Amino acid sequence: MRLARFPTVRGRLLALLVAIALPIAVLTALAALTTYRTVIAAIELAQSRTADDFAVRTRVWHRGSVRTLLASGALIAKSGMAGADCDASIRDTLLSIQGYQAVRLVLSDGRTCFYSTDAALDADSVAALATAQASLPRSATRTSIRLPPSRFDQVKVGGMDRLVTQVRLADDRALSEALLVADPDLLDQVFELGSPGDGVDVALVSRGQSVVMHRRETGGEDLSWLPEGDSFPTAERRWEARSRSGQKRSYAARLVTAPDLYVVASFSNAPERAARMQFLALLIAPILTLILLCVVYLRAIDRHCIHWLRGIESAARARSSEPHARAVIAPEMPSDIRSVAEAFNTMVDEQEVRQRRLQTALDDNRFLVRELHHRVKNSLQVVQSYIGLTKRDYRDEARLALADAETRVHVLSAAYRFTLADGEMQPVRVDLFVEDVVTMITNLVRTRDQWVTSRLDTDATLSVDRIIPLGFLLVDVASRVLRSTPGVSLTIIVRDIDETTLEVALEADREIAPSAPPKMFAGLVAQIEAVQSGQPEGRSLGSWRIRHVA
Repeated sequence: MRLARFPTVRGRLLALLVAIALPIAVLTALAALTTYRTVIAAIELAQSRTADDFAVRTRVWHRGSVRTLLASGALIAKSGMAGADCDASIRDTLLSIQGYQAVRLVLSDGRTCFYSTDAALDADSVAALATAQASLPRSATRTSIRLPPSRFDQVKVGGMDRLVTQVRLADDRALSEALLVADPDLLDQVFELGSPGDGVDVALVSRGQSVVMHRRETGGEDLSWLPEGDSFPTAERRWEARSRSGQKRSYAARLVTAPDLYVVASFSNAPERAARMQFLALLIAPILTLILLCVVYLRAIDRHCIHWLRGIESAARARSSEPHARAVIAPEMPSDIRSVAEAFNTMVDEQEVRQRRLQTALDDNRFLVRELHHRVKNSLQVVQSYIGLTKRDYRDEARLALADAETRVHVLSAAYRFTLADGEMQPVRVDLFVEDVVTMITNLVRTRDQWVTSRLDTDATLSVDRIIPLGFLLVDVASRVLRSTPGVSLTIIVRDIDETTLEVALEADREIAPSAPPKMFAGLVAQIEAVQSGQPEGRSLGSWRIRHVA
C-alpha cells in the first residue's frame, strides 16, 4: 500500500490499521465459516447415525422374532407333535421369552398349534388376525441370508396395542404359516436411544405412512411431526421437509425391510441454532474487537497526535491576526511533538526579532527617503525662485525661455509636493496635479490676450515617475501653441474612459497648424506609458490614453 496517497497523518495511520485489520477480519471470517460448516456436518452425520441405530435395532428385533417363529415351527413339525403337546411346546417358548403373548403355527400338513398368555388373545381372534395380516403386503429382508417375506405391524386386539409378526411359506414342507403377537413394550426398548431431552422423534412407518411404532421426546400420541408424502429419500443423510402440521423440520429415514417398512426420525433444530450462535460469536466477537481497536486507535491518534498538531497549526495561522500567538506546550504532550512546538516558538521569537530590526531599518529608510525628497522639493523651489528672479532681467525670447524653464521646474516641484503631501510617498491625483499645472502655465507662459482652462473628470492617480513626464508633455504642447498663436485659448481635458484608462487631450479655440514636436516628446510619451489616440488636426492638439490602477 502506498501511504503517500493519503495526504494527512491520520489518513495514513488509519490506512495502515485497515491494511493490518482487514486480513485478520477475513481470516477470522473464514475460520468461523469453516468451523460452522464442520459443526453442521458433524450434526448431520450424528443425526444420520441416530436414524441408522434405530433402523439396525428394529431390523435385529424383527429378524429375531422371524427366526423364533421359523425355528419353533420347524422344531414342532419335525417332532410330529400335535394337539395338546404342540400347544404345550409353544407355551414353554412363550413363558421363556418375556413379552411374547401368543404364537400360532400352521404346519404344512394342516395341523395348527396355538397358545396365548393373554386371555384377550383367544384362538379365534388370533386366527382372524392372521387372516387380516395375510392380505397385507409382505416385507422382504435385504441380506445375504434370506428370510422369507414377512409382515410386521401394530394392531389393536382386546382393547390393547399388539405387535404382530407373520411369516407365510408357500413351498416349505414343514411350516405353512407362523404368527407372533408381542407386547409393544419390547419395541419401546428397541426405540429407547439417548436421554429424554435429546430432541429426537422417531417412528416405524409402513403401508402409506401407517405408524407401527413411534417415540416422541415430549411423549404423547401426536404424529403431526411426521413428514408429508408417502415416500422418503433414504439415500440422503438427512433432508428438510414440511411436517403434517405445516412446519419445516429436519428428517432422516432408513429402510428396515423392503418394500415399505421405514424408520423415520425427526430432529430438533437446537443444535443448528447453537452452531449458528457459535458461528456468529466466532465471527462477530473478533470483528467487534477489531472495530473497538480501530476506535481506540483513532481516539489515541486524535488525542496524542492530531490534537497537538492542530494546536501548532492554529498558532501558525493565528499569527496573521495575533502576532504574539504561540504553540501550546503541555507536560502531557509527546516528546517529539513538544520538540516541534518548542522549535516553532523559537522560530517565531527569532522572526519577531528580525521583524523588529527590519521595521526599524525600514522606518529609518523611510525617514531618509522622506528627507531626501523634501530636500529635492526645497531645492526645486529654490531653483524655481532663482529662475523667476533672473527672468526679470530679460525680455522677449530670453524671457519666454526662462518662463518655460520655470514652468518645467514647477512641474517637478508640484509633483513632489503632491506625492509627499502626507509625509509618505503616495500616488498623485491626476486632476489636482493638472489643475496646478494649468494655473502655472496661465501665470508664467500665456500673454494677456491668451487663456488656458481645464475640464477635469477623473479620480485616477499616477505614480510620481509617470505624473512628472505627463506635466512636461502638457507644458511642452501648451508652450509651443501659446508662443506661435497670439490670442489663442487652450483647454486641457482629462476624463476617464473606463475604470483603468484615462484620456488627456488639448484643444484650441481655433484651427492650429500642427508643428513637429521636439525629439524628447516621444520619450515623454513612452515614460508615461501612454498611447496616442488622436493626432494633432484642426482644433485638436492631440490626445493620449493612459492605463492606470483603478
